[in-house]
Amino acid sequence: MALRGPKVWLWRWRRNPLKRRADRVEAWVVLGVWMLTVFVGVLAGLTVSRSVEDGLARERVEWRPLVARLAERAPGTASESGDVSRAEHVWAEARWTAADGSPQSGQVRVLAGSQAGSPITVWTDREGRQVTRPVTESQARVRASLIGGVAGVCAALAPLAAGRAVRRRLERRRMDQWDTEWSRFGPMWGRTTG
Repeated sequence: MALRGPKVWLWRWRRNPLKRRADRVEAWVVLGVWMLTVFVGVLAGLTVSRSVEDGLARERVEWRPLVARLAERAPGTASESGDVSRAEHVWAEARWTAADGSPQSGQVRVLAGSQAGSPITVWTDREGRQVTRPVTESQARVRASLIGGVAGVCAALAPLAAGRAVRRRLERRRMDQWDTEWSRFGPMWGRTTG
């Protein structure tokens, strides 16, 4: 195990006669990259989250429930236990009239064995197309937070990767300088004076 001294805060910015210009540049690159990474991640996350939440709120306002009727008897048999939460749901054809008066039809999930003509609630958008039930406010908040968090992390990876590339370039340059200095002073080590 290597022996290390006490941990020194902000060691990259302390005065040191052995510190080269490349070390100072790297210190500022690291600080800038971390600040940019946090800023970009938070900004992207908040922007995407707000956009998703606004879109879901718009859906809650624009999407409307309509009463549809089953066009045919739903396949399967009705649950004998009477427990609706555990009953089997199947797809069946339903018909309804859109807000503009045009007849519409589509597949809906209903209890197995439901009779033809049974009323079913369907949700439609402004154009009368069938959509899913809109999410509640709390569901929208959770969904927006998760999507915003993922977007923020993905956006933060860009400056982090760019900073890593800059640091790799600085390291390569520093090694080239070491090679140049070593080739100049290395041969002198084997000489004796006298």
